Parts: sequence; structure tokens; C-alpha cells
Amino acid sequence: MEAELVTELPEGNWQYEPKWDGFRGVMENLKGELAVWSRNARPLLRYFPELREVGELLPPDSALDGEIVIERDGVLDFDAMQLRLHPAESRIRKLSAEIPAQFIAFDVLRWKGEPVHKLPLEKRRAKLERVGKKFRLSPVTRDSAQAGEWLQKLEAAGLDGVVAKRLGVPYLPGSREGVVKVKPYRTADCLIVGFRWSDKAEGRISTLLLGLYDAKGGLDFVGHCSGFPAAVRRELEEKLPKLRAPGAISGDRVPGGQSRWTRGKELDWNPVKPKLVCEVRYDKLEKNRFRHGTRFLRWRPDKDPKDCTWREVRPPRRPDDLTVPRLLAARGPR
Repeated sequence: MEAELVTELPEGNWQYEPKWDGFRGVMENLKGELAVWSRNARPLLRYFPELREVGELLPPDSALDGEIVIERDGVLDFDAMQLRLHPAESRIRKLSAEIPAQFIAFDVLRWKGEPVHKLPLEKRRAKLERVGKKFRLSPVTRDSAQAGEWLQKLEAAGLDGVVAKRLGVPYLPGSREGVVKVKPYRTADCLIVGFRWSDKAEGRISTLLLGLYDAKGGLDFVGHCSGFPAAVRRELEEKLPKLRAPGAISGDRVPGGQSRWTRGKELDWNPVKPKLVCEVRYDKLEKNRFRHGTRFLRWRPDKDPKDCTWREVRPPRRPDDLTVPRLLAARGPR
């Protein structure tokens, strides 16, 4: 089953779960042969061999739906997940020992030959609670207030939002019926450190390049922004060409390089003086970048460019911040 992105948590006949930030996977044991499949039916066990130990707990002719995640210091680490997609088996073995992955189960599809996927969600969850005591189970709640609190706090543990599943619905492979997801979009004040011209219209700016200052005063490139209202676009095309200057970016990550969409095409960019501040909306911060493109919200002429720092989007962790182990300890229904 897949989820439809919505802006608000639904209320009523729903079950709510954290949205784990890893690789979706179905773990199955068919006739004693263990496999873990991605949502597009690609085998994943080669990249996560440490999950065999978990799979040994799965009886023959059984299958669980869940998420493969890596946790570091109580927080999910998606970058570490991507490092696993490496062709060298020796490299995979090394990483699996250094930063082992976990399988977080949130649904049971078959159990000892029983077609559990045909049952409604609440019966599948009850079955999972009974037979899955040795597995790490994702917590659930039917309390929308609890789900709303998760939505505000899950980011501290590196999770990606909240999933709502309609009660009374059987498992529907490939369908978005009965499952929605809500992500806690955040905003950040960023410096415009460069731009790219459109290759479709002369004199048209297609993309902004964004930056934040680090603790030592260096300027890091953190991501892109595109899709502007017409009035904002006109203002950008008037101001940015006048601010072109040698780049002020000092971090290891810089714009440019080759496009992964058009082979051999260079992603030319124009650095500008870091004078203009804009507020953008983003959904996920991952190490030194916004994982996805951001959305322009408004100009911030009242903001001092030097105040656009990492601390604004990544405040220091507090003792009461949610962690993955603390979340998994509350796995039962509420």
C-alpha cells in the first residue's frame, strides 16, 4: 500500500503511525528462504545482510511490511542508508558492522500461511501485536491529538511525518486508497547565493541557489528553490544580475557539476553577493542540505544576512527531544 500526501491529519475512523525515513521493505520467508523486497520488487537483503538475523524470527510462509532504517544517537540517518547502495560486497559488510540497520514492522501480510492481508487493518494490527513480540514494531495510536503531537515532535528523531490508515480496510497492494501521509513542512530564512538561467527562455531565471552561514562564518550551499510567482520572478530578474560576483560559498559542497537528468549537460550557475534574504518552505533537512527543492514564500528585507545560520534550522538537541528508542518503546495502540 502507498500513501497520498495531504495537508492535514484526517479525523475519525483512522489509525496513526510515525512515517519512518528509510527504505520501505517487505520481509518474507517463503519455504525457508528469506528475502527483503523494495516497493518496486528489488531485492534489498544484499545491501542489508544484518537483517538476516531478524529474518530468522520469521516463520516459513510469513511476510511483514515495514521500513529499513539506520539510527545514530537516537536519530534516523538517511545518508547512512544511501551509503549501503554500494556495489562492493566488502564495503557493504564493513558498513553493516559499523552502522547496522533495523527493520521496523508496521503490518503483517501472511503468517504461517494465513492470508492476513485480507483482514481489515485493526485485525492485522492485533495479529501483529500477538505474533510480532520479538520484532521492532512501529507504534500506533487512534488518538488524533497524539498524532498531532507526533507531527510536531518527530522531526527531532529524524522521522518524516505521520501516516494515517483507514480502519476497516484490507491491505491493498499498489493502492493509495485508505492511506494518507502528512509532513511537517518547515520554513527557513536563507541567503540567495546564486541563480541559474532558464534554458527555455532567454533572460528568465529558473532556479535560486540558497546558503546558510556556519558557526565559523563560512557560507554553505544548502539547496535550490524554483517556482516563483510572476511578481517575484520579475524582481529576481531585476536584482540578481546586478549582484553577480565571485562566489562566497566556502563549504565543501558547491553548486554545479553535471546534471543527472541530461547526460553531459553542465549545471552552470551565477554566483551573487550574499545580500538578499528570502523565506522558503522545506520538508526535510538532511545533514548539510535540504533533501528536496524548496518553495519561495516571501522576501525578508528585515533580516540581517549574517543571521541566516544553521542554528536557525538546526537548533541544539534538548534532553527531552524525542529519540527513536523512546518512540519504539511506545509501540502499542493508544
